[in-house]
Amino acid sequence: MSIFDKMPGLFSSDMAIDLGTANTLVYVKGRGVILSEPSVVAYHVKDGVKKVLAVGEDAKLMLGRTPGSIEAIRPMRDGVIADFDTAEEMIKHFIRKVHKRSTFSKPKIIVCVPHGATPVEKRAIRQSVLSAGARRAGLIAEPIAAAIGAGMPITDPTGSMVVDIGGGTTEVAVLSLGDIVYARSVRVGGDRMDEAIINYLRRQQNLLVGESTAERIKTSIGTARMPDDGRGASMQIRGRDLLNGVPKETEISQAQVAEALAEPVQQICEAVMTALEATPPDLAADIVDRGVMLTGGGALLGDLDLALREQTGLAVSIADESLNCVALGTGKALEYEKQLRHAIDYDS
Repeated sequence: MSIFDKMPGLFSSDMAIDLGTANTLVYVKGRGVILSEPSVVAYHVKDGVKKVLAVGEDAKLMLGRTPGSIEAIRPMRDGVIADFDTAEEMIKHFIRKVHKRSTFSKPKIIVCVPHGATPVEKRAIRQSVLSAGARRAGLIAEPIAAAIGAGMPITDPTGSMVVDIGGGTTEVAVLSLGDIVYARSVRVGGDRMDEAIINYLRRQQNLLVGESTAERIKTSIGTARMPDDGRGASMQIRGRDLLNGVPKETEISQAQVAEALAEPVQQICEAVMTALEATPPDLAADIVDRGVMLTGGGALLGDLDLALREQTGLAVSIADESLNCVALGTGKALEYEKQLRHAIDYDS
């Protein structure tokens, strides 16, 4: 690649941000996804004054392990901003990290928002992005971004169904002619799965584990269906014994994880069934032909596609880069802004 081919990427500072509950991904025009870090900010608090200590990966390591003077905060809850100031600091940090050199202009930034976000929540996201140094802030609905990122032909006059399972929310949407025909956002996602594992271990084994342990269980042996042999793989975990208060090591099997995750998985299945019931008949016929596309980090949960297939009777497939789908789709909206103009909202 010659220096002239790289020129647009060097001078373009426009970016797309997937501001997720669990992870934030940044896509820079002409360069692709160049940053993916946890949505966590750690503060040092002294005499009531907060000073940013770490953001992203470094801050995540501090979650649940901080002394009294340090606070580790996740500014996003259920896909929207819960802590305005912290979110602003996080966005500023990621913008600076992406553009180490001084840029010639303030970037134009497109951010994806959950379909169910209220006007107040949208305004909060827009305001945070503008305060962090954006020239213009556009918003795009998460299901549209996920479908574009998964390579679905959403501009065709046929129905496509996408199920985007993020950290805080699951978005189920039916798309046709480049826009949403029906969408439903349920507040179930990776975080709710972690909580379900924590609650299960507390009830069944009197063991208290932290969020990072629950997440490790979910990503290592998490499954949406009972294993065929009734037990499946297992792993060693450590936590605090609630009966006598001392640290304890025990084993958890896939069957137990499937039992723990039964409720959140059922809620995702119900959201898909509700969407199918509300879909116009002609589009429903298209979905039978094309099946359902799963995107988002939650789509990586073992056998979730099979669990959905059993419930709906439809073909269910997982997007190639399910973790990056929303960021890639938001990035494509930035690259092909003229064609996708109707999907980007600059002035709500």
